Amino acid sequence: MVTLYVDADACPVRDEAVGFADRHGLKVYLVANGSRPPPRPRSPHAEVVIVAEGADKADDWIAEHIAAGDICVTADIPLASRCLAAGAKAVSPRGHRWSEDNIGMALAGREISRHLREMGQETRHAPMARDDKSRFLVTLDAALNERPSAALLRKPDGVMPGWNE
Repeated sequence: MVTLYVDADACPVRDEAVGFADRHGLKVYLVANGSRPPPRPRSPHAEVVIVAEGADKADDWIAEHIAAGDICVTADIPLASRCLAAGAKAVSPRGHRWSEDNIGMALAGREISRHLREMGQETRHAPMARDDKSRFLVTLDAALNERPSAALLRKPDGVMPGWNE
């Protein structure tokens, strides 16, 4: 069963993620540090996880618990990269799908932005729009319904399930 993990510190689509989990009968973890805990959702599928305060504590918890085939909702590019490395899927709150094909460029762009900020230049993100939330739900649905890659289906001996059995 797929589990949904939400990097809930300041996540603008927490409610949408919980509603999505309810509609699909998925377990959803809203992970945040103690300085910004999300309100407890009224959902039997949702669990709020409060981690210690500190940089990347919520990210670390998600990366330690996420498994192949699960989905992480995050705007944090390094966390998305860690989830992809675990065989999970990653979707941004704006509906961008992180993948092995685009995560390297996103990490590089993040470093460039960090360098520009260190030099005194402003780097800002556009505010969340209603279309972003719709795009998020469409992308989340596509990620859920996507067939797992052949690499995830392989048995340890390299035989595909159902083949030659």
